[in-house]
Amino acid sequence: MATGEHKMPMRERRPSTGAPIVEIQGAVGPAGISRPKHKRTFTGFGAGEIKSVEASIPEPQREAWKRNQTRGFKDTNGFEREMVRHVETTLARSMFNCDESAAYSAASLAFRDRLITEWNRTQQTQTYRDVKRVYYLSLEFLMGRALDNAMLNVGLKHVAKAGLADLGFRIEDIIGQEHDAALGNGGLGRLAACFLDSLASLNYSAWGYGLRYRYGIFKQEIIDGYQVEVPDYWLDFNPWEFPRHDVTVDIQFFGHVNKTTDKSGKTVSVWEGGEIVQAVAYDVPIPGYDTPTTNNLRLWSSKASGGEFDFQKFNNGDYESSVAEQQRAETISAVLYPNDNLERGKELQVEARLEAVSRSDCHSAQRHASNACYC
Repeated sequence: MATGEHKMPMRERRPSTGAPIVEIQGAVGPAGISRPKHKRTFTGFGAGEIKSVEASIPEPQREAWKRNQTRGFKDTNGFEREMVRHVETTLARSMFNCDESAAYSAASLAFRDRLITEWNRTQQTQTYRDVKRVYYLSLEFLMGRALDNAMLNVGLKHVAKAGLADLGFRIEDIIGQEHDAALGNGGLGRLAACFLDSLASLNYSAWGYGLRYRYGIFKQEIIDGYQVEVPDYWLDFNPWEFPRHDVTVDIQFFGHVNKTTDKSGKTVSVWEGGEIVQAVAYDVPIPGYDTPTTNNLRLWSSKASGGEFDFQKFNNGDYESSVAEQQRAETISAVLYPNDNLERGKELQVEARLEAVSRSDCHSAQRHASNACYC
């Protein structure tokens, strides 16, 4: 996008931080033992690559991993054990100060751990088999309450109900503690969520892609008989998402393209004078009903490509400008639909759409260029 109204400082474009697959191999750990480095690539492993990586791991190490793999709970005792563990170690609470909010967090973490075990198996199996994958792009995903959905889909709601009762809680009160994910508004978001649920339930290999809105649209409060719109801080604690700080995409905004001729006489296009916003991935497991298949919803969050804080400006006394770049970048994914009665609101909506498509298309195309299907 090029406009005469926005003159952004020129910034050097940084290359992708992803490591090529050839860099994965190397000596790690005790002398004489070689295994893949704990380093992911920007696009993830391909089918042939994951097979070669698996083959490069010595058999004793593979057996050690298999012996110690996490196994999800299947009964009331297992659920209670996982829930108490999360209350005491993840939340740093105890039976004396575990309220309904903490109980919701612990129960969600217990079910999330179970989903992630299946999520890992699903992704590894789908990659190993080199199956075609559906990519569903949407600006909205109205997913509903994740805890209740997870309980139903894995068939363990009765287990959770009994376990919560043993620990002194009603399941209805705990489910009611969850904030609705502020990722959608109406039919478009609900349709996208239904597609993701159905694809997982029917064992299709599929990923959803969208934006991680920090405030969604708004939360309604009634003050003196009038509706008042206030921010919806739904991300205060979200146990269902996994930040992937090593998976980023640089998106270019504004600026212009100059065409020059290099020494060999070839015409080269150079992008200048624009702004780079970095997209950071967050993954959310999407379980299928009565099946181990657990697909993925990848949400992108905006941040400044050059860093969150300009220390030089801060030292020079320009305190507001030292964080202006970060604030401007985060605004893109702050709310679902900015007020389009204002020019800046219209601009933000265009930026959000461009960002969602650019991030998702770039990532999915590089990950599965030969077997992707877009919706």
